[in-house]
Amino acid sequence: MVGFAGKSAVAGCALFVGPLGMGLLGAPVPSAAVAEQCANPSGTYTAAVPWGQRLIDPARIWPLSRGTGQLVAVVGTGVDGSNGQFASGQLVGGQGTESDDCDGRGTIAAGIVGAQPDPSTTFVGIAPGAKILPIRYTQANGGGDPGQLASAIETALNRGAGIILIAVPAASDSPALGGAVSRAREKGALIVSPAAGSQQGQTSYPTATPGVLAVGSTNQAGEAVQTESGAYVGVSAPGAELVSTSAGAGGTVAHRWPVSDPSLAAAHVAGVAALVRAYHPELSPEQVVARLTLTAHRGPSGAHDPRRGWGAIDAYAAVSAAIPAGTPGPGGPPSVGPDTYVVPAAAPARAGADKVS
Repeated sequence: MVGFAGKSAVAGCALFVGPLGMGLLGAPVPSAAVAEQCANPSGTYTAAVPWGQRLIDPARIWPLSRGTGQLVAVVGTGVDGSNGQFASGQLVGGQGTESDDCDGRGTIAAGIVGAQPDPSTTFVGIAPGAKILPIRYTQANGGGDPGQLASAIETALNRGAGIILIAVPAASDSPALGGAVSRAREKGALIVSPAAGSQQGQTSYPTATPGVLAVGSTNQAGEAVQTESGAYVGVSAPGAELVSTSAGAGGTVAHRWPVSDPSLAAAHVAGVAALVRAYHPELSPEQVVARLTLTAHRGPSGAHDPRRGWGAIDAYAAVSAAIPAGTPGPGGPPSVGPDTYVVPAAAPARAGADKVS
């Protein structure tokens, strides 16, 4: 991952040394040295539209939905709200939130979800109408504790988040984490978590927990870039050679690129989920997952792939497809054929649905 120094055992990710003033071996580090090790921008991105953004093509969907009315919790390392590509008031503060992000991954994930269009850059978020709830449960020189992650999910639920993006998953499970996932389902919140493990046999949590939408990561060629695999992986999305908002921007519009991190695939799916829930507010989390998996681009065999799930996310189809009520996701009884849903050439805006302001 470009710009990330130091190693962590959490899902095989590379991390910055965090803002606690401690080095990887626990020795105190001067505050100035910690600041130098925090995330910083590559600059303002002005090149061709990033490939992940081209794949999602959010501007095509915005006449139907911009994610307005959705609160997306970004659970990980915090979000630096000083980046100029977040709108005023878009990041929701208050108890349990974190408006700084030394590590940088939370800010990158939040930008993929909801960065605003800006004439100075070709990068934009998927659901700029959504609000972001930043919750930090892990520091850069540690973290991944499932108990702390469970508490962070509970905070997101208490703050009213309808979509909970796990930007930094844990490498182990716990009863508390399983309980938090169950409560999210009871409250109608959708948890989106990446299959981020890069070591053989690694499993991420709550990614592998039933009731969570698990996301695999791909590169531009459509190849899986994470090692983690399993029947629980639902869909795949971009997770390599990406562009997004940078921490440390100090009020400017600034970015990090190229960034490769399997965890960021889940940020793309969380953004699409915000578009879907804004356009289809009547859908339960399970119905949103069914819609996302039914409309995904299948591989040549059409079967489930343990690293890429049911295929690459198709954001426009996920929002606009006409899917009969009660249609189960792929693999569930009864079997779903290719003609179960129809994607119209130009889906009309629906009365009461999210619209461009």
